[in-house]
Amino acid sequence: MKIGIVGLGLMGGSFSLAIQKEKIATKIYGYDHNELHQAQALELGLADEIVDIEKLKKSDLIVLAIPVDAIIKFIPNLIGVNKNTTIIDFGSTKGLIVKSIPKELKSQFIPAHPMTGTEKFGPKAAIENLYENKIMVLCDLERVDEIHKNRAIKIFNKIKMRLIFMNSQDHDIHACYMSHLPHAISFALANTVMSHENPKHIITLAAGGFKDMSRIAKSSPIMWSDIFRQNKKNLLNSIEIFNSNMNFLKECLENDNFDEIKKWMEKANELHKIL
Repeated sequence: MKIGIVGLGLMGGSFSLAIQKEKIATKIYGYDHNELHQAQALELGLADEIVDIEKLKKSDLIVLAIPVDAIIKFIPNLIGVNKNTTIIDFGSTKGLIVKSIPKELKSQFIPAHPMTGTEKFGPKAAIENLYENKIMVLCDLERVDEIHKNRAIKIFNKIKMRLIFMNSQDHDIHACYMSHLPHAISFALANTVMSHENPKHIITLAAGGFKDMSRIAKSSPIMWSDIFRQNKKNLLNSIEIFNSNMNFLKECLENDNFDEIKKWMEKANELHKIL
């Protein structure tokens, strides 16, 4: 199977390593607009060959592992691809991407979201086992032809992913609370601390809890501003709910109501019985 990967950074590069480990591809075509990433991908063995769009379209499977806005801009390039070619996007939002799929590609296009990643990016961030035992959400498969649905499921099972199926609207709500809101909070926490503390004190006093909560604030601003834009409505709703919790804590502190704070924290402790 010839597999084309658009975007040779963390997600695309790690996918390449995973399919190489399981010997799924006979040839891996790489496509990336960044010339440095092209060179690094070849050096690291993430692609057998860097190709243009026309050769990319000769793949049996094309994976779009680029930022969500870039996915929407890139999709029209695939019009005219063979009907037996499966197209999968790895975008962190799904609603606007699904709406942007041309009618010519709808039956062979699988909207997917691997629920994994790190704060690092670029080909050198690729990890062989990034996808292993992680969730892959597959959306709106009722409109996809069986050949493409089965191919995707087979490959993701082969690289040991756990598959979840849902519609794109539900996905964007759940992804917001599980991923997009936590990133927003981490960015806000980092900016709050940086506006109050000088670098010397941050280095000296930052402990495990702060480092854990602020780690994802190292994520790509370009990628995450795109995600926030595409999932704006759900993110605004989640921020309102988060703010209501912070306002509750603020009011309790102002009124010395520490019994209520304790109950509030005990309720939060319940989350880890689920996780």
